Amino acid sequence: CPRRSRMGRLVVLGIAGLLAAAWAAEEGTRKEEKPRDDPAAYENLDLDNYELPLDHYGDAVDLSSYEELYDYGDLAPRIEVGTLAPPSKAQEAPAEPGTTAGTLELQPPAPSSPPAPPEPVTAGGPPGCRRCLCLGTSAYCDDAGLERVPPLPPHTAYLYARFNRIGHVRAADFAGLAQLKRIDLSSNSISRADADAFRLLPRLQELLLPGNRLTALPELPRSLVRLDARLNRIPSAGLRPDAFRDLTQLQFLHLSDNKLDSIPAPLPQSLRSLHLQQNNNIRSLREDTFCDSRDHGHVRRALEDIRLDGNPINLSLFPDAYFCLPRLPTGRFH
Repeated sequence: CPRRSRMGRLVVLGIAGLLAAAWAAEEGTRKEEKPRDDPAAYENLDLDNYELPLDHYGDAVDLSSYEELYDYGDLAPRIEVGTLAPPSKAQEAPAEPGTTAGTLELQPPAPSSPPAPPEPVTAGGPPGCRRCLCLGTSAYCDDAGLERVPPLPPHTAYLYARFNRIGHVRAADFAGLAQLKRIDLSSNSISRADADAFRLLPRLQELLLPGNRLTALPELPRSLVRLDARLNRIPSAGLRPDAFRDLTQLQFLHLSDNKLDSIPAPLPQSLRSLHLQQNNNIRSLREDTFCDSRDHGHVRRALEDIRLDGNPINLSLFPDAYFCLPRLPTGRFH
């Protein structure tokens, strides 16, 4: 009947209207539940100084006491964790239908894409720091897994490359680094250093080589003020004749824990501290080791710190060897 058909259509339209109203109400509820950003949460966020340029890095990080920042002796064994580079977009994209792994080929970059910029190179010198942190004139390369001295900017004055695996210091390692004042290669595996590895550095004042495997010292520059070669394997034969005579600015000479059987002589008048204690084998000394035996009026005021303790020498057997010294050496006197 026509009347029943109309009623059926009205029922269907009514049900559709109820469903539409219910869906609209649920959608409104979802919109009301969605949290809105609170502008007040960002009022105190200063993004102007988010990036800290290297020019002002020293103002935020105090590196004046860099050597005392860490106590490496208390560190647990280092654990190296390998990392994998994230897959490229080409690797992530699914293969097109009908394409097999054997038919995939690398596509050249689009002509419109600009080429990658070359790696920056310091003008007039080797590439800049890659595995080190270079700030101003200092290069910090500690505990970086290095097996040789890394390339450094030509203006580098202070090099810290401690706790690495460097085994050989070559003359070319410091070529062009005329500004170097301090080289710290403590706790590496250095067993050999070329004769000219350090001699041609005109401003080098501190050379720190403790905790290595050296059996001989190379030639040293006359500008040297401090030499620390403790905890090596250097015998007296590993020191060049008159190795320290021309070092007229040398003040600190530390060669303890080596294999010396005599005190190196002659020693420069500038020397203030001489450490030869522990695990050396010094048994005797000459009367002119410290003093001029022909001039009993001479007083050597600078040399105030002489350490010979731990050697098999009886210092009381050489009373005429100390008349010019302000203090007696530290060691056994009986």
